[in-house]
Amino acid sequence: MASARITGRRYRRILRFAGRVIVEMWWFELFLPRFGLGRRAAAGRDARLTRIARRFHALAIELGGLMIKVGQFLSARLDVLPPAITEELAGLQDEVPPVPFAGIRELAEAELGMPLERAYAAFDETPVAAASLGQAHRARLPDAIAAETGFADVVVKVQRPGIDQIVDTDLAALRQVARWLSRVRVVASHVDTPALVEEFAHTSLQEIDYLHEGASAELFAEDFAPDPRVGAPIVAWERTTRRVLTLSDVTAIKINDVASLRAAGIDPSAVAAVFAEVMFEQLFTHGRFHADPHPGNIFVTPLPDAVPGAGPGWRLTFIDFGMMGAIPDSLRAGLRRLLIAIAARDGKGLVAGIQDVGMLLPNADTYALEKALTELFARFGGMGFAQLRDVDPAEFQKFGDEFGHAIRALPFQLPENFLLVIRAMSLTSGVCSALDPQFNIWSSIEPFASRLLSEEGGSAIQDAAKQVLSTLGVVARLPNRIDSVIDRIEAGRLDVSTPALDRKLERLERVARRVMSAVIFAGLLVGGILLLPVSPPLGVVFMIASALPLIHSLFAGAVGRR
Repeated sequence: MASARITGRRYRRILRFAGRVIVEMWWFELFLPRFGLGRRAAAGRDARLTRIARRFHALAIELGGLMIKVGQFLSARLDVLPPAITEELAGLQDEVPPVPFAGIRELAEAELGMPLERAYAAFDETPVAAASLGQAHRARLPDAIAAETGFADVVVKVQRPGIDQIVDTDLAALRQVARWLSRVRVVASHVDTPALVEEFAHTSLQEIDYLHEGASAELFAEDFAPDPRVGAPIVAWERTTRRVLTLSDVTAIKINDVASLRAAGIDPSAVAAVFAEVMFEQLFTHGRFHADPHPGNIFVTPLPDAVPGAGPGWRLTFIDFGMMGAIPDSLRAGLRRLLIAIAARDGKGLVAGIQDVGMLLPNADTYALEKALTELFARFGGMGFAQLRDVDPAEFQKFGDEFGHAIRALPFQLPENFLLVIRAMSLTSGVCSALDPQFNIWSSIEPFASRLLSEEGGSAIQDAAKQVLSTLGVVARLPNRIDSVIDRIEAGRLDVSTPALDRKLERLERVARRVMSAVIFAGLLVGGILLLPVSPPLGVVFMIASALPLIHSLFAGAVGRR
């Protein structure tokens, strides 16, 4: 009963906050402009939005649960929310006071079905880390399990007691807020709020399922098994349930601890370069990626037995796989095209790639966005973070206002999981710039894009051949289709027995066959031209073969008229 009262108060608290914000936005953004006070309302918009963001920041820290996750989620929605909100929420950290150990013990023992003293040889009551959904403790496995797994030192993640009920309450409140917002036309025209909440709900429910996190850790390790630069903890499945996760202890130097890196003889700028490349590898090659690569989730592990000259002498060790993103093949292909356009500083190509990925509605007027991106590449393309700091802030402000206006004026719709891509790349950029103030993201993008271009070029012969064969297949089927159409006409009640109509149909068929020959000629010729740079012999064969259908298209009509 007491628990129900607490969750009821929590639910109403979230709705009261949201209702107040909606009413405030309606008053300033819709009501006042109708009475000619739009300029006055716009004058204080940034300050008003900042106050709202600060109030939510305080509410999230007080309530914990999913509210901190909501703030982090919203801070990445540059496509939906103005900078006044995203900047205020960007610093929201998932750090809360730890749960008393008695509650952790009770939940862990209930999940594992045995006392902690039997489940582990040792268990540290002081948590290593505490977050809104769970906390982590160091422990040691019993000798028998340690011998079987190959490691004894572990980190045990245990969910906060009652977090399931809190998550359900928070999601129920968020779904109600989304329904309210879906009835506001100015909001509904820019973003599908119910779909946004469901995307967030899906990610959050996966994050509190430790069986899912364990499986994700193993998939990540499998993806990078051949790469000695990347590591991940091993799951001790014997001591893992949906609410308890036991992993090998891989604690090392935090990736943003520059002083410790240097003390270990590790160059922070080299770490930044490898980290960026590894994140690109996940996004554009594997299609599975760590969506929460903040400094607390990545260690730099020195390798004492490393062979000089055989590698960097250290590896990046990722932890916390509760928030993982998956990119379907079609979306990954679009992202690869985007990366190539970015590397080429091609504003128009980037907009085309954005449309291919499905981020813009097909009928969107992209002229302003193309212009803004072209100016972006012309002015800031190739600059590193250190160089960008030397740019006049007023210039940044002016360009940011123009670019932001172009973005918000367009009907953006992010594909599923794209929010996680934005979050991952934003965190990657921040970590790399902290490691190396001279870090230039272009230096990481260009080699990777060149590799993608090389891979794409390697399949050019197959792609061109498939296109030509596809064209030939369509053309080869055309005569049968024409015959089928004629048969259907004859089978109907239309009388086609007159000589004049017969002659017209014969001429129509001859013309169709000449057209088909011309199409075959064009397909072979274009195919040969495409193949010539990458496979000269095959290209020449296609071009020579195109002469036969050309002759037929030119002279078949003359033969038929005799």
